[in-house]
Amino acid sequence: MEAIQLENVTKIYTVGEVETRALDNVSLSIAEGEFTALVGPSGSGKTTMLQLMGCLDQPNSGVVKIKGQNVGRLNANQRADLRRDMIGFIFQFFALVPVLSAYENVELPLLLSGVEAKERRGRVMELLNAVDLADRAHHRPDQLSGGEQQRVAIARALAPHPLLVLADEPTANLDTANGKQAMGIMQRLNEETGTAFIFATHDPRVVAFARRVVKMRDGRLVDDGSENNN
Repeated sequence: MEAIQLENVTKIYTVGEVETRALDNVSLSIAEGEFTALVGPSGSGKTTMLQLMGCLDQPNSGVVKIKGQNVGRLNANQRADLRRDMIGFIFQFFALVPVLSAYENVELPLLLSGVEAKERRGRVMELLNAVDLADRAHHRPDQLSGGEQQRVAIARALAPHPLLVLADEPTANLDTANGKQAMGIMQRLNEETGTAFIFATHDPRVVAFARRVVKMRDGRLVDDGSENNN
């Protein structure tokens, strides 16, 4: 089944009298369990596409569907619930809560979803083990390396058993070894959980791991990668 579909989506940003067509009539389908990279130069529309997929913004025209549901028909609260329950996010600058420990950062989305304490603990420790950070559970972000912080962010994104994880330049602030390690962990978790991962990236290290590469330029798809999608 399709995890997410964009159908003839256009997104225009207006600043004063200047209009920028960030996405221009884009159609793309991502199936459940895919491991996909969105690639293209700056200004190609990659980040805008992630924002629409993540229900952080809405298109000027066209339809975004998540598991067959037209997101445009939902109100703001319903979109927030959908984000909380079905979408995980991984950011370039990690976006961890600085006063919380690694354990508490991973636990946070489960708290927001009302998951009971015993189930929360089991899930958090399962994920911290999965990203090789169980021994760092009680360290705050400023006590962790960049690679460790990104692994906490990966665990947090997967905490609510999301349908898909959206990652914007997830290796941009990591050195080669840590970037490769983070991608390897995400690839393994993708295979184990069936959660779809979609990356917006300039990084050839990320592209090398992807099973599907979607190429963008000037707000349009140049190649949707479907022929190479295994």
